[in-house]
Amino acid sequence: MSKATSLTKIALQKFKRSFWGVFSFSFLALCVFVAIFAYALAPDNSQNANQMHLSIHSKSPGFKVQMLTIPSAVKEESGLSAFFFGKQNAATEIPIANYKLKENSLQITEYTLDGTEGLQKDYNLTLFPEARQLEDIPKRYISEKKFILGTDKYGRDLLSRMLIGIRISLAIGFVAVFISLIIGITMGAIAGYFGGKVDAAIMWIINVTWSIPTLLLVIAITLALGKGFWQVFIAVGLTMWVEVARVVRGQVLSVKEMQYVTAARALGFSNFRIITKHILPNAMAPVIIISAANFAGAILIESGLSFLGIGAQPPTPSWGGIIKDHYAYIILGKPYLAVIPGLAIMSLVTAFMLIGNALRDALDVRN
Repeated sequence: MSKATSLTKIALQKFKRSFWGVFSFSFLALCVFVAIFAYALAPDNSQNANQMHLSIHSKSPGFKVQMLTIPSAVKEESGLSAFFFGKQNAATEIPIANYKLKENSLQITEYTLDGTEGLQKDYNLTLFPEARQLEDIPKRYISEKKFILGTDKYGRDLLSRMLIGIRISLAIGFVAVFISLIIGITMGAIAGYFGGKVDAAIMWIINVTWSIPTLLLVIAITLALGKGFWQVFIAVGLTMWVEVARVVRGQVLSVKEMQYVTAARALGFSNFRIITKHILPNAMAPVIIISAANFAGAILIESGLSFLGIGAQPPTPSWGGIIKDHYAYIILGKPYLAVIPGLAIMSLVTAFMLIGNALRDALDVRN
């Protein structure tokens, strides 16, 4: 046991010496933090950051506009639900060019894209519950709003959509890798340990699954299960177990011939205990490395599915879906609408690949 602990410490020390490994781990920890507290950090905390302002669509990063906030007639949610999943009954926001106070109402001129005078509308004082007098409305309900990353083609805050969209990418990675590990480790361990006809049957299933293009198989499973959030998770997970199973099988084939496994059999331990307690703990290093690569692969597959329109469905924000909505803007003079989510995907995938490389070097006993 002390030897295992010392080997773990040695691997951890090697990992700490890898600059890119530590940097990528810190970046991913930051991404997880952002994913958990996305609605608390996002400027638009409505559910799915779906507050649309068509009059200010496709604005460049740093765009500023005066915004009138009209409280929702239905009481807004509060507590953990709104904190983690956004507000369903969020206040209505209206971009305005200017305003003036009348007797018992606020008259606003709506913002327009071309700079012409927009529609004028009157809002009664009773719509603003916290305003005791007319002069309180501009102080409490009108403010200058800045869109740090600009707005998308529907006038939604792109930064908020990006922050909430990171949840999809990380969730698809965690769920898909979890499913692939359960199936892959189980199938690979059974095939490698028992051998014979069992091994032949499982290897036939692995080879057939391996021969089908991953994206095609994911699309087929997605279409069979239906379009949606969880369907994509299951579909990606069911296609990523094959590589795990092959690696685990190879590791088990070599480890099961060790003397301590023979000793465990002689002591009368059950096959289940031998596999779980003696073989798998000594065969998991390559699986950990593959899991990091599979995490990156799952993010890319989900982005591709969302780009094709069969991933996470609108209005759920997804980085692949944001690219799908705006890839035409690359040649229309506003490439940032597609480049920003593309860079985000690239950064997240690169971080997982760098962690995989760092783990490979740290867990390599030859170094």
